[in-house]
Amino acid sequence: MSMAIEATGVDDPIGYFLQDLEYHGRSERTQEAYERVLRRFETFLADPDRCPGGPFTPAEAGRRECMAWIHSIRAEHRQSTVATYASYLHRFYTYMIQVEVFESNPMALVVEEMDETIEKDPQRRDISVSEMRRFVDEIVHPLDRAVIVSLLKTGMRVGELCNLDLRDLAIDDEDLETAYTLGGRGQLNGRVGSIYVANDVNRGDSINGERRRAANKRRRATILPVDDELHGTLRRWLAVRPDAVSDAEPLFLSTRDDWGQRLTPPMVRSIVSKYARAMDWYHTGGDATENVTPHYFRHFFTTHLRDRTGDRGIVKYLRGDVAGDIIDTYTHNWGNRVREVYEENIYQLV
Repeated sequence: MSMAIEATGVDDPIGYFLQDLEYHGRSERTQEAYERVLRRFETFLADPDRCPGGPFTPAEAGRRECMAWIHSIRAEHRQSTVATYASYLHRFYTYMIQVEVFESNPMALVVEEMDETIEKDPQRRDISVSEMRRFVDEIVHPLDRAVIVSLLKTGMRVGELCNLDLRDLAIDDEDLETAYTLGGRGQLNGRVGSIYVANDVNRGDSINGERRRAANKRRRATILPVDDELHGTLRRWLAVRPDAVSDAEPLFLSTRDDWGQRLTPPMVRSIVSKYARAMDWYHTGGDATENVTPHYFRHFFTTHLRDRTGDRGIVKYLRGDVAGDIIDTYTHNWGNRVREVYEENIYQLV
């Protein structure tokens, strides 16, 4: 490690990383958050009374030293904060490898070993981003493409997608604003480029003047970022969207036998299975480990975004299946941390 640092002339790896954050346009608040955490880690490593076998520099630290630091902060911080601090350290090491200052990332295994509740099924079909991109390329129908890209880029459940109304989508688009009233939810004020997914929707409830046929199962309401790719996909759908039968103005409407009616989960599953069959990703009688379904897209979102960010706290927030302390943390920081991390790491499909 020290040889790599000497070769690149980097005496202060943390300072080097922080300066690059500034060059990349990260906010001053983000820079300060990283500096606070990384300097604290550096101080821990330099104290042999706290760090077994020390002192060490960040370049010399291994998996055990990183684990010892994580253990040392658990007593004074919530689990969500510990996860966030771990993600900062993970991203620091990942970046320093990319710029060839460090040779390895001791946090990679630590992050993998840390306790998590988000879904991970090693027996499930493994599809790469490039394979999924080829899958999406074959979808030309505007509705089908919008449904599948929305599921893939948000990790929503199929019922949550079906329950979306126009008021739940806030995007900055002059052409669409002349045709639709978008983003009417109060929760979306000042949050253009977002989708609001409620948690208080049960099957049979009357929501926005319409009786719902599917439930939203997330534990807390969530505001999801809409990147340029998803924006463009939704824009193409809304350009041809038929008039809605319901005054609730569902976002996704049937363009087939039930013209103008809200999509239902069986309709969405039918759309997905049709294209998955064409890729040999779906077989009648196949189980969840073999068939690609709307729920598989949630697994795909979780796996790839978690691996790209190293920040399970944000992935849990976006999935909507986390406890209140994490929701409160990320809701408060939505305008910078969540959106910034999402847009930096979300895969491109179109």
